[in-house]
Amino acid sequence: MAFFVKNMISNQVKNLGFGGGSEEKHEEGGQSDPAAAQGMSREEYEEYQKQMIEEKMERDAAFTQKKAERACLRVHLREKYRLPKSEMDENQIQMAGDDVDLPEDLRKMVDEDQEEEEDKDSILGQLQNLQNMDLDTIKEKAQATFTEIKQTAEQKCSVM
Repeated sequence: MAFFVKNMISNQVKNLGFGGGSEEKHEEGGQSDPAAAQGMSREEYEEYQKQMIEEKMERDAAFTQKKAERACLRVHLREKYRLPKSEMDENQIQMAGDDVDLPEDLRKMVDEDQEEEEDKDSILGQLQNLQNMDLDTIKEKAQATFTEIKQTAEQKCSVM
């Protein structure tokens, strides 16, 4: 019983990383079984390993999906602003299975931007822009431009 308690305590100390209990390994003949080193039965250890692998696969899949969503956003922005395509982004989308869309919140933002641009491009949008401008400023700029053109023409043409 004392050996069992001593062995249990030394295993806990080893698991904490203090490195104690190295002499017990020599007494037992060494433990090369990773399940025993973790203090688990063989079945528990295999189940634990299987669970760890599944969790890693889920994380990797989620990471790949996020990367593909970002790539999809970049592709969308490149199309919108007529920039050259990126082969890397297209490859990331293909790796995710080509069923990647923009995340919902980004899709809403893009739709709102598109509606605003359509409004600005319409005649009503142009009229609203004119209302927002200061007419006095426009008059001054037009007058200055006209005066500048007139002066340039007078300098070049002696008839006027």
